[in-house]
Amino acid sequence: MNLLPDMTCTKKWTFLAISFLPALAGAQDLEGLASGASNDLQRALAELTTVRQEIEAERLPLARQISELEQKVSERKAEWAKAQRFSENQLVELNALRADAKRQSDEVKYVDSLLTEYAKAFRSRLAFIEEPRYQALFEGIDKAAGAADLPPAEKFSQRSVLLTTSLKRNEAALGGEIFDGKALDKHGRVQEGKVALIGPVAMFAATSGDAAGLLQQELNRADPTIVTVDDKVAAASRALVTTGTGQLALDPTLGNAFKLTALKEPLYEKIAKGGWVMAPLIALGFSALLVALLKWFQLSRIRLATERDLQKVLRYLESNEEGKALAHARSIPGPAGDLLATAVEHSDEKKEYIEEIVYEKMLGARTRLERGIAFLALTATAGPLMGLLGTVMGMIATFKLISSFGSGDPKLLAAGISEALIATATGMTVAIPALLLHAFLSRKAKGIIGSMEQTAVGFINGVPEKHTFA
Repeated sequence: MNLLPDMTCTKKWTFLAISFLPALAGAQDLEGLASGASNDLQRALAELTTVRQEIEAERLPLARQISELEQKVSERKAEWAKAQRFSENQLVELNALRADAKRQSDEVKYVDSLLTEYAKAFRSRLAFIEEPRYQALFEGIDKAAGAADLPPAEKFSQRSVLLTTSLKRNEAALGGEIFDGKALDKHGRVQEGKVALIGPVAMFAATSGDAAGLLQQELNRADPTIVTVDDKVAAASRALVTTGTGQLALDPTLGNAFKLTALKEPLYEKIAKGGWVMAPLIALGFSALLVALLKWFQLSRIRLATERDLQKVLRYLESNEEGKALAHARSIPGPAGDLLATAVEHSDEKKEYIEEIVYEKMLGARTRLERGIAFLALTATAGPLMGLLGTVMGMIATFKLISSFGSGDPKLLAAGISEALIATATGMTVAIPALLLHAFLSRKAKGIIGSMEQTAVGFINGVPEKHTFA
């Protein structure tokens, strides 16, 4: 029973002995390693000492080199700061130069605009006869103003010629000037000659020929036209142009008087421009005027029966003096006396019969009194229609001209419309007096008829009862 524990202890000591055998062998190896490491350490310390000595030998030159490099860096920093300050100063100067350049550019633009406005004003103040003299100058100025690649200095020098030219022109125009020119005579031919310009007045005398007088500019004509008012003006123009002294023909209206005179035209020319419809219109107007005059003469000669005449006739009838009553009634001229005489002749009839006879007599008188007045109403209605017909035909002719020659000339269109409206104006001129005359004569005729009705009613009411029975 006790053998098992002993055996177990023996195995344990055997196992431990076997386990410590390698450890004893390794201890010897560790001693070898320690001695090798010590040798290596000594060699490393020797090498470290050598490196330290080398570093110590190289440290001072490197320190001096670093010091020199730091000195160069400081100098470069100072130079960079100086350069930066110079750059900032240059930038300030550049901004100042830019501002000055902008100011000068604005001044150049302002001067350029002033020259442009001055050129326009100078051109507008020139007399029409002077424009050909400065045409080349204005073309050069316009060309220089439109040249984009032209330097401003050269552009200004070319445009500044206008200033010297205008000054010379003002000096020459102080006392008037005489220069060569050309104008159109009354036949439309171009005449070469000399022009005397004194303020706004231009007087011309042809070099060859007798054309002389004042000058005016007409529309759609490149050259001015010679206006000859009378022989005295022509002689004064020639003397002034030739000798430089003489009388001045002054036109206070600056040519407007000539234009207004040119607008005036004879009546037959206006009638001719109105077209063929003017003939029936004028005939209609004269016919209406003649009818109105005759009718007015007829109505104005009619004597109306007054209350005194009626009472006198009634008194004669009351006194059985029918002859005197009839004689007095016939002494009244016109339809009123005829009406009263007819009433006296039938005074012995019944009042109803007398009233019918008088009414029939008044109807006949009304027809005679109103005869011809309706023609005036017809004239007042037909006149504007005929005028409108003439205007429409004139407008058709004008539009035909526009379709053929174009509408580039407004004068042609205005002249055509003006001539077309002549017919309408004539039609209204005929219609308005005809309408007024119709109203006047109709009222006068109605007044006469009303007076006759009053006379008839007074006679029927006042005739004696003894004459009402046969």
